[in-house]
Amino acid sequence: MHPVTAAGESELTGPLRGTALEKSVLASLDTLEHALNLKALGNNRFQASNERDRFGRIFGGQLLAQAVYAASRAVDAHLPHSLHAYFVQTGTSDTPVDISVDKIRDGRSMATRQVAIAQGDRTLLTALVSFHTNPTEPELGHQRPEVPAPEEMPLLQHWVHRVPPQLRTNAQNWIDVPPALEMRIAEPTNFLGGRQTPGSRSHWMRLPRPVADEPALHTAMLAYASDYLLLDMALRNHPQPTDYASIAAVSLDHSLWLHRPVRFDQWHLYTQDAVAITGHRALIRGTIRDAAGHTVASTSQEVLIRPIPGRMPD
Repeated sequence: MHPVTAAGESELTGPLRGTALEKSVLASLDTLEHALNLKALGNNRFQASNERDRFGRIFGGQLLAQAVYAASRAVDAHLPHSLHAYFVQTGTSDTPVDISVDKIRDGRSMATRQVAIAQGDRTLLTALVSFHTNPTEPELGHQRPEVPAPEEMPLLQHWVHRVPPQLRTNAQNWIDVPPALEMRIAEPTNFLGGRQTPGSRSHWMRLPRPVADEPALHTAMLAYASDYLLLDMALRNHPQPTDYASIAAVSLDHSLWLHRPVRFDQWHLYTQDAVAITGHRALIRGTIRDAAGHTVASTSQEVLIRPIPGRMPD
């Protein structure tokens, strides 16, 4: 562990480029790209590695990216327009995953593929991915939320040095093993000590460097990024005092709709809000816009939040 010092704070509030953090983010992107370098086994079956271990398990966003990318390998003429996935079981990052893609339908303008990702006899994710070739016009315009430009917002890792002592060990992991993204957010997340407050929240995100000019790869990278901070939004909006020390929380499913072609090495604004919180389940939705304000994608995710007996805060 390397605690963030005052000098580190200055590094994390400024540009990412040229910093020690950038090297770590780029290393994470390298392992994510490697996880998307699918080894073909024949008959639309693949094997793949995993990105760097960040949570003690495979991150769901990696599985979403692999599902979209593998399904795209099994379709010739169309681009993915939606994914509907269930997280079935957790996986370990030190064991490769096996990916199978089955054809459900091939039509003149649309195609559907079913994807399963497993480790041994454990199914980790099952998904349907639908494909459609679509023009970008006409387009319904929506006003983008009023937020500062990405360069005017702190890096997500800026907030690590402000976390309370009980969160410090886990928080440091976001610097030591960061996401394969540059993420900028105007407030600390709940897992970095942010306060609970109702309403939506927006953050900027992009890949830290260009990747291959391949539409399916950029779509897969967006799918990866779309899984970040949704569960955190459920805790931020929870009607009871709730934090990561007092609950056990997992993502149950994830839906992604793609409205326009994606170029994910450029800035995108991800706005998230809580739709419903009832009992132990919460539904979070999101809208992803490019820097020009076009709505690129929409997301929704249901999460399970169970209180740990004796740990609920007052």
